Amino acid sequence: MQLNTYLPFFAEKETPFYFYDLELLDHTLKAIKKANKYGYHVHYALKANNNPRILDRIRKFGFGVDCVSGNEIKLGLANGFAPDHIVLAGVGKTDKEIEVAIDNNIFSFNVESIPELLVIDEIAGKKGKQPNISIRVNPAIEAGTHHYITTGAKENKFGISGEELFDSLDLIKSLKNINFIGLHYHIGSQIQDLDRFKNLCNRVNEIQKDLVGAGISLPHLNVGGGLGIDYEDPLGNSIPDFEAYFETFHHHLELLPDQQLHFELGRSVVGQCGFLMTRALYIKEAPHTNFLILDAGMTELMRPALYQAKHKIISFSQVEHIKTYDVVGPICESSDTFGKAVELPETKRGDFLAICSAGAYGETMKNTYNARDLVQGFYSEDFSLDK
Repeated sequence: MQLNTYLPFFAEKETPFYFYDLELLDHTLKAIKKANKYGYHVHYALKANNNPRILDRIRKFGFGVDCVSGNEIKLGLANGFAPDHIVLAGVGKTDKEIEVAIDNNIFSFNVESIPELLVIDEIAGKKGKQPNISIRVNPAIEAGTHHYITTGAKENKFGISGEELFDSLDLIKSLKNINFIGLHYHIGSQIQDLDRFKNLCNRVNEIQKDLVGAGISLPHLNVGGGLGIDYEDPLGNSIPDFEAYFETFHHHLELLPDQQLHFELGRSVVGQCGFLMTRALYIKEAPHTNFLILDAGMTELMRPALYQAKHKIISFSQVEHIKTYDVVGPICESSDTFGKAVELPETKRGDFLAICSAGAYGETMKNTYNARDLVQGFYSEDFSLDK
């Protein structure tokens, strides 16, 4: 897609706003379906982007949803996802959220602690129900990514250790109001080294072998998600290598007879189809740098401030001369910075810029800090380029 062909439409809109290339999203979803020739179950991680237009397309491709709150369950249901295609994770599920999940008969809880398991059993007993649960195991594997988005290392808050799982087997078996169907893993996010997933497979194989030896039945296995995207070259490499991703698990994971495998993909599904469109407000020349001040900030894209994440920035300036800028937002925080020493065509007030790879953890993390307005989203299919 050539973003600049949409500039006449962008000029009519107040910036900042999110722009979604729905054709690219469709191509990405088709790539996932084609690569998943093994019949694995894919649950889309709703926290990545819960825009209804995005969800409608994902649902039509037959995906389920992975939720991390009661309200995400409600969003999934409101957007047409079947309850038996919904899973609920999260380390701090409230009683109210547990009740929402049980009342709506979702496919499974991903249980993150033994105390949580006891609460689910108690609430389910009062309701006369027996929900499915999978125990989330922390496999003590480094994901090789930013420490804020690593979830499978020993120091992370997610899941329980393999040792605690085995120590708790008798307790799990004794609970009458839950149906223990399998295990859940998720080692982190934005993982591009597939060897990290091989390490996960090896660890899962060890744990499953020991559980089978202990007489435990595991009809379901959920290995989470975490596949990364290319933030450096988002236009040239817009669709991740899903074939290599699924093949890694196919070749290295020793599934039990008739065991069903589940994935929870988020960023890799929607990350590259979204752009944060913004205008240059001011160019402030200082002795040590040139500040390019945008009308978009950390209220529209939190990742650079939160993770020191780098997103490719495109300027639609008509000037060929290249200058170096510190690209910053208008928020009253020094962390409101999109990039330092960024080389761009010389940009003037009013020029459009696009911050790429904003389809995941952009719109869902937007906020009203500094009493800012919440911004809108627009979609490629709404603009006719033939006019």
